[in-house]
Amino acid sequence: MFVRPIRPEDEPLIHEMLLHVTLQDLRLRFFAPMKEFSHEFIARLTQLDYARAMAFVAFDEASNELVGVVRIHSDSIYESGEYAILLRSDLKGRGLGWALMQMIIEYAKSEGLKAISGDVLADNTVMLAMCRSLGFDVKSDPEEHDICNVKLTL
Repeated sequence: MFVRPIRPEDEPLIHEMLLHVTLQDLRLRFFAPMKEFSHEFIARLTQLDYARAMAFVAFDEASNELVGVVRIHSDSIYESGEYAILLRSDLKGRGLGWALMQMIIEYAKSEGLKAISGDVLADNTVMLAMCRSLGFDVKSDPEEHDICNVKLTL
């Protein structure tokens, strides 16, 4: 695998990767069923305000296919950041998600953030298990019972 920061010209690669993500995995990532992806939607994923956000894309070096994306967006005072991750469904269970999560945690630490957090659907048991194993505190959202709030103090 080769990992680098995302670039605006990655839009076609993101679109291609999304074709290899199941509807269930898209729901787990975006909290809604997703069937089509507009240019505007993908542009928001690839065009970042690098002062407050970072995203890394992972490529299969043999095929040069994009296989995963992890991102973090900091709060307005640059104290904590919210993460998100998405992998091609056919490549899950091979350690890529774990490696990308560790990378974004190390990036957040290097940027001086004090915490990293996220919202995870309660039925996303794989992500919740990974968060627990990485040391995240996992709590049910007090208002939305189908969501868990995860937080790692750095």
